[in-house]
Amino acid sequence: MKRIRPTVADLRAIRGERELTMLRVMTLEEAEAAEQAGIDIVSVPPDLMLHPSYRDAAPSLFSMPGENFYEIGTGDDFVRWAFRMVKASADAVYCSASTATIKRMADEAIPVIGHVGLIPSRRTWTGGWKAVGKTAASALAMMQEVRALEAAGAFGAEIEVVPVEVAEAISQRTSLFMISMGSGGGCDAQYLFAEDILGANRGRVPRHSKVYRNFAAEHDRLQQERIAAFSEYVADVNAKSFPEDRHVVRMDPAELALFNERIDRL
Repeated sequence: MKRIRPTVADLRAIRGERELTMLRVMTLEEAEAAEQAGIDIVSVPPDLMLHPSYRDAAPSLFSMPGENFYEIGTGDDFVRWAFRMVKASADAVYCSASTATIKRMADEAIPVIGHVGLIPSRRTWTGGWKAVGKTAASALAMMQEVRALEAAGAFGAEIEVVPVEVAEAISQRTSLFMISMGSGGGCDAQYLFAEDILGANRGRVPRHSKVYRNFAAEHDRLQQERIAAFSEYVADVNAKSFPEDRHVVRMDPAELALFNERIDRL
């Protein structure tokens, strides 16, 4: 059965019925695989959102381009950027900038997803790459941040590496569509990076992620095959075994004779 791309209203309506799935994808191939696998939501690089074949690969994925706020700029810059994304068929945009910037976009009816908890671009303020909201005071402060996102007009928020009890309690008390990354199963959607699921990440795999395949080993195997193929090509050229007759174009004998007769006259 053909899937229909959901709207913001659809996501709001489905809250509490089932937990949706979300991936960060980086390529058309990953987007197409997410589409065929039945993923609901994807976060994508802006360049991928602008690719002319994106919606051919991912016609029914609720797609949300995201970029670190310091890559985009001020509130006005964000509005211009977001308009460009929506024109390219984005369903929402991710923004970890200020609530003033989020409000600036929301005032233009642009669906915006904010961010609370561990925000990578702001991690210096929360102690680096570690969980946020493990004390009552910090968890309550996060609830206030969620209220601020509501007031700014965001329709949802990513909640990253937050104690499961806190994330669930916040999700139950907000109108925002809450996306859990490493914050348990009590929110509206689960979010992982495709590179972690595929085992393509050669660095440390986040605690909250789950590896389903070993693409790093497959990439290593393909690299060795690539080196072997290139080496065989070098050997063939050195041995004069490439090109073979089947790799070249031959001239008609009569034309060749005429060519050889006249070439030295030039």
